[in-house]
Amino acid sequence: MPQSGALSFPKLSLELMEDLSPPGDGFLRLVRKRYRVSYPDGTVSAPFLYDAVDRAAIDAVVIAAHFADAGGARRVFLRSALRPPLTLRSRSDSPLPDEACDGALWELPAGLVEPSERSKEGVVRAAQRELHEELGFAVPLESLHALGPSTFPAPGFVAERHFFFEVSVEPTARAEPSLDGSALEHFGTVVDVSLEDALEMCRAGVIEDSKTELTLRRLAERLA
Repeated sequence: MPQSGALSFPKLSLELMEDLSPPGDGFLRLVRKRYRVSYPDGTVSAPFLYDAVDRAAIDAVVIAAHFADAGGARRVFLRSALRPPLTLRSRSDSPLPDEACDGALWELPAGLVEPSERSKEGVVRAAQRELHEELGFAVPLESLHALGPSTFPAPGFVAERHFFFEVSVEPTARAEPSLDGSALEHFGTVVDVSLEDALEMCRAGVIEDSKTELTLRRLAERLA
């Protein structure tokens, strides 16, 4: 397997020519800029527009909370999540003619890294907070362990990074989740399933959230 230094990225660079981003103060902000690309042979591309989105809290944490049951099987906690953008998908435009996308997903707990948490320790605090809000576990910072490097889940339109954590929990210590006040979290369901079953749900398309699948696979690799 090639190491990071063995891959040579082409010498391309972006030149910002004009910022055409409209004003906005919502949760998401449209970024519209005009660029051109400089190539290794000294030539440049024609100018082009590129749209992206930005937000004040740009990064997120994903947490795999797990425990061993009486038979020794490793189990993980999932949450139901209602995602309005998914309801915008048109079945008639889908490559899957029988697609039924109602916005419902099973996910690991996750949440945004606030601007005040932009540090190595701050990201862990964000994971600690989200674990309590979404699952109801209060754990010390030192019990949360990074689960591999961060990744860019959708680099084509947002610069969000995902930071992954795993934590071993005592299931009887779980309290009612405090939640964040969002209408979308009200009446959400928390379940625990075996890690093996969760991975099978990913393979079968029952779990469709990519950050959840990646975190589950990393957890299984660590515990192997």
